Amino acid sequence: MDIALLEHLKGFLTEERKERFDKILCERTKHFTVVAEDVYQIHNTSAVMRSCDAFGIQDLHLVEERIGKSVDKEIAMGSQKWVTLHRHNNMNTCMETLKAQGYQIVATSPHADASYLHDFDFTKKSALFFGTEKDGLTESVLEQADALIKIPMHGFTESLNISVSAAIIMQYLVTKMKLSGLDWQLSEEEKLELELQWAKNTIKSYKKIIDRFYETRTLKEQ
Repeated sequence: MDIALLEHLKGFLTEERKERFDKILCERTKHFTVVAEDVYQIHNTSAVMRSCDAFGIQDLHLVEERIGKSVDKEIAMGSQKWVTLHRHNNMNTCMETLKAQGYQIVATSPHADASYLHDFDFTKKSALFFGTEKDGLTESVLEQADALIKIPMHGFTESLNISVSAAIIMQYLVTKMKLSGLDWQLSEEEKLELELQWAKNTIKSYKKIIDRFYETRTLKEQ
C-alpha cells in the first residue's frame, strides 16, 4: 500500500468527495459477501451489485460456468465503481476460495428444510449464494452448503426475483449485524486499499497521473 500515492491522488478530489469516502468506508463490511450463480439476466446481476453498495457489502462474486456477464451500468447506477467484483469460472473453485477466507457457505433456497431468515445465525462470517428465480441454485451448492435460509412468504408466490430476494436478505442481515457487538468493519489496511481504488475510479486519466507521480519520485531519489 503506497500511502504517498494515495495522498497524491486525494489532492485531485474535492473535500466533499473525501469526506464521503471516509463516511462510507466506516460503513463497509466483508462480514457478509454475496455470490450470484449463472444469473441469465444482466439487469438482475447489476441490481444485486447496486444493493451490495446500498447496504455496505463490499464484495460481489459472479460464478459464470455456463454464461458470461457484463454489468449494466445504467441499472448498477455507478455502483460498479464502489463494489469489488470477483469473477469465477467454476463453482467449486469459488466455494473453496471463500472457505479459505473463513466464510461459511449459505445457500438461499425456498426448500422446506431451509431455516427462516430471522432464525439464521448472522454472527458467523457468511457467503450468501443466490441462484436464478426459475432454477435456483445447483444441487452442488445445496449439498455443500453449511446452512440454507429462506425468506418467510405468505402468499401464492413461492419464489422472488434474485435481485429482490438478495436485497431483502442483505438489508435484514446487515441491520442485525450493525446492531450487534460484532467486529464487522473493514481493517484500516482494507480501508486504505479501497480508498486508493475508489480514488482511481473517480479520477479521469488516473494512470497518467500515477505515471507522472512515480517518474517525479524516481527523479528526486536519483
